[in-house]
Amino acid sequence: MGKYSLKSRVLGGLWGAVVGDALGVPVEFHSRAEVQRNPVADFRGHGTYDQPEGTWSDDSSLLLCTVDSLLLHEFDTTDMGQRFVQWSQGRLWTPWGSVFDIGGATSRALRRIQEGVPAKQAGGADENSNGNGSLMRILPIALRFGNEPAERMLELAYRASAITHRHPRSQIACGFYCLIAAALLRGQTPAAAHQSAAQTVSPLLETKPLAGEKHYFAAALASDLATRPENDIASGGHVVDTLTASLWCLLTSRGYTETVLKAVNLGGDTDTTGVAAGGLAGVYYSLASVPAPWRTAMARAGDLECLFEKFTRLVAPNEAMDAGTNDSR
Repeated sequence: MGKYSLKSRVLGGLWGAVVGDALGVPVEFHSRAEVQRNPVADFRGHGTYDQPEGTWSDDSSLLLCTVDSLLLHEFDTTDMGQRFVQWSQGRLWTPWGSVFDIGGATSRALRRIQEGVPAKQAGGADENSNGNGSLMRILPIALRFGNEPAERMLELAYRASAITHRHPRSQIACGFYCLIAAALLRGQTPAAAHQSAAQTVSPLLETKPLAGEKHYFAAALASDLATRPENDIASGGHVVDTLTASLWCLLTSRGYTETVLKAVNLGGDTDTTGVAAGGLAGVYYSLASVPAPWRTAMARAGDLECLFEKFTRLVAPNEAMDAGTNDSR
């Protein structure tokens, strides 16, 4: 586990993700040039959705629903799907009691669940079902099952993704992300976690059913990803773009704050890049690296703290918090 306790890494990942989301919400869909003319450096209110500062999006709502489900069931896609439906109706894990954004693929999948389609089959499997709507909520799977063998981790990530995104590309992206998060949870450096996950995923993309997906992951798997210029990093809503951008931000930064602000200031799908990069950075740099003023400024901060503490007691029972960290490692 290294310098930081499992509990502090799990809490860091959860808080890191939702804070990254809230930093990105006000500038979502703004171009990179537009965002970088007035870079995000702190929480803002209003913006794209005219929401108060500290507001999270559908990204965090579905992540929180996943945490909730894992607290009550070891792993149950039916329960997860029902919780996602409850959220879409404004009844579960909204910041202010209503839903102000939902992705098209997710919306279609939740409608199928309401019509009686089993959650494990609800996600679209066509080429157009490769937005980042499952990647944005997948981190709790890695935190809960971080000690499982890679094959089991991938299976669970694929199944969780399939509730809303059943195309192999989305499933692989979620699995790759979870492998990296689990390695960070064990104390591996970002570079080592990226390398080890790539070594697991690359052979899978050589198999006949998945060979057509290999070229999509070329940048995400590349050993020189950290040396690539920002202009080479896309930050739109495609699942592999978000995966690659979040990894690039983590690999080219030296702390949580630098990672998450770099992610948001890429522009485009800012909340989701913020969630994905913030979650990974929070796991590696631990809870104390996520600025306390940002945590306390979050919508429903007390509810988030309660949920996250319950989850860490499940994942790391009886473990004491470590003394702290700094944000420059």
